[in-house]
Amino acid sequence: MSTIKDKVCFITGAGSGIGRAATLKLLAAGAKVFAMSRTQERLDSLRAEAASDNLAVVCGDVCSEADVQAAFAACLERFGTVDILLNNAGLGVPTTDLAEATLDKFEQMFDTNVKGVFLCTREALKVMRPKKSGHIMTVISMGGQRTNAVAPIYCASKFGARGFSGGLADQVLAEGIKVTDLNPGPVDTNYWGDRPVAREKFLKADDVAEVILFVFSQPEHVLIREINFDNIAFFKK
Repeated sequence: MSTIKDKVCFITGAGSGIGRAATLKLLAAGAKVFAMSRTQERLDSLRAEAASDNLAVVCGDVCSEADVQAAFAACLERFGTVDILLNNAGLGVPTTDLAEATLDKFEQMFDTNVKGVFLCTREALKVMRPKKSGHIMTVISMGGQRTNAVAPIYCASKFGARGFSGGLADQVLAEGIKVTDLNPGPVDTNYWGDRPVAREKFLKADDVAEVILFVFSQPEHVLIREINFDNIAFFKK
């Protein structure tokens, strides 16, 4: 039996890509969604497309402790609780030559992909722990499991997020809080910019949103600890 209806889902990076697709998918399934993004225009577009009283939005940066705390306070004021946290906000910049890599890009990726996950998770736990229930999913990607020469700093940040999520699970599973790592292969989103990649072989954001909905719709006693998935076309010659 699906358990997503009426659950309150806090989603980061909700303005585009996977976060936007997941927001719309979860709303359609009956969830209440609090969507966070750094870009107000994207939030306005999302709100117009969703046209749902079950959606609330806030403009903020997951890298900012003050923004994250204010966003969770606003979510609690609007919906009263947080049942699900989808740590989706992420940043990737190619680093083909580490000798030329800038500290700024390094810090941007670690701030978003690791610190942002920590800040949002910390706030969610303050709500979930007293009621001994909740679900925290982090969109990590296969970049948290295998390295590549094009994006070593991005992979390092995703390995860090995976380590954090594993330690989180060690702490909170016994308290009834579920933790899931989501590891999609390449996804056709703005992440790729104008790079010459075969997007037709990538997953679509809606594909990932379907998997997110599947995990969150499982019965309360079912724990899906990790999901790895790709577009089969990615492997075809």
